[in-house]
Amino acid sequence: MPNERTLAQCAYDQIRAMIVDGELAGGRKLIVRMLSERLHLSATPIKSALAALERDGFLVAIPHRGFYVPEIGLRDMREIYELREALDGIAARKVTEAGAGADFVRDELQPILERQHECVAAGDLAGLRDLDTAFHRAIWHRCGNTRLAQVTDNLGGQSRLAWQWQVAGGMLRALREHQLIMDAIVSGDPSRAERAARSHVRLSRAAFEKAVRERGPEALPR
Repeated sequence: MPNERTLAQCAYDQIRAMIVDGELAGGRKLIVRMLSERLHLSATPIKSALAALERDGFLVAIPHRGFYVPEIGLRDMREIYELREALDGIAARKVTEAGAGADFVRDELQPILERQHECVAAGDLAGLRDLDTAFHRAIWHRCGNTRLAQVTDNLGGQSRLAWQWQVAGGMLRALREHQLIMDAIVSGDPSRAERAARSHVRLSRAAFEKAVRERGPEALPR
């Protein structure tokens, strides 16, 4: 029979997925009773999961009011991109330093990129979003730094909350940059891999901020 810790992790994973996938929208209050009924779990693991999600940045706790899904604003995204640029660069460098880059790219990254192109052709934004996370997550988790992988998993989940600001041109640009990262890893040059990964995040941030300017910053919470 599952223990409380296992049940709390199960609740964490399911609630996190609902937040990241947009099922629980920004600004929404999370009710323990409703989550208990939805997930078929008691209140105890639900409360533990909500506290853990708040610590990881996926929820905001307001005293005497409860837990809310955060509304990711421009300042939040800038902070996330700043961290992602550094951490993605480290991950790409370490993956390249470890060797076997060609095998890793062929077996893991190339299939993801091919599926991303298929999603662009089909106009499948949700699938493309999931594959974008999968591409970067593969690098984070192959780099050999478990703490980096844990931190980037959380940052990556939070950045998915702003995916509605992606546009078709930006997606095609991102796929070209994914190819450059793969080429750099295969080359065996750690510095080149780090530069490619950092450049990709910087350009993604620039594209995001351009979209905000064009649509109006008032559309995002501050």
